[in-house]
Amino acid sequence: MTERSGFWRAAAAAAAIALAAPAALAADLLERRESLYNNIFIFGDKDTVTMTFGHNKRYYTESSMKLAEPTLLTVDYTRYMTLGVAYAAKPDRILEIGLGGGRTVSYLKMFMPDTAILAVEIDKDVVDLAKKYFKFTESASMRAVVADGRSFLMRDPEKWDVILIDAYRGPFVPFHLLTREFYTLVKSRLAPGGVVVQNIEPSTMLFDSATTTLASVFPSVDLYDGGGNVVAVAYEGQSLRQADLLARAARAQERFKFRHDLRAMAQARRVLSRPVGKVMTDDFAPVETLRAIEKHNEKWKEQTDAPR
Repeated sequence: MTERSGFWRAAAAAAAIALAAPAALAADLLERRESLYNNIFIFGDKDTVTMTFGHNKRYYTESSMKLAEPTLLTVDYTRYMTLGVAYAAKPDRILEIGLGGGRTVSYLKMFMPDTAILAVEIDKDVVDLAKKYFKFTESASMRAVVADGRSFLMRDPEKWDVILIDAYRGPFVPFHLLTREFYTLVKSRLAPGGVVVQNIEPSTMLFDSATTTLASVFPSVDLYDGGGNVVAVAYEGQSLRQADLLARAARAQERFKFRHDLRAMAQARRVLSRPVGKVMTDDFAPVETLRAIEKHNEKWKEQTDAPR
């Protein structure tokens, strides 16, 4: 099926509502940390723990976990992030930029114990809280590195079969992770048959430009509605036929026995065939968006209060 990126406008209102008033706020505040990059709130009760980032008196859910069901991904879009395993020629090495609570990579590790996984997270406090509350556990084959994702890719030449990008500062994807130069760098770090998967929040004014920029580097881009967020899957070569994608998803599901069935999720695929935004580069950005980001970076901590 083919769609232009405007198809996702219907998801934007739902996303904004969900981010403005996450259900986690009804739980107890377990911990708050003000780091160099984020105001981080951990909410929890006897059943669930949730990590949120605060911005301008609004709270943005980063991760959530049912304590008794660690194999359940409760945030919809994180389930669709795992579809990269179906697209990749051989999903032996996975890199994630933006850890959050570590739910996606922890889930993948549970079902793919032999896969090498590396998570790159700019905020050390986020890594610490993922370990403390979300059972994120480092091992010889799953590690976390504290670094900016783009800087890490620039200095580390290793190749990856799946690169997951799920980096946010409050409501914003950092702009330097949305440009053509960034996606070109990501492409250079993919192994043959590799795939990049990115979580994109559709209510942002950058959404059309983000998908268009991704398509300027990768000839094939598929989109999935992840319950308010959009998950983009980008790869080299011609767009996969739907039957071929479903066959790949079936093979991966049979091999790894994921709780969330890859075959069912692959049915929701849309193909980005008519990009409508402007390509973003390191030298160009919509002026109003940059102003909003600057204001966000300067003001958001002083405007954020713990919920009462």
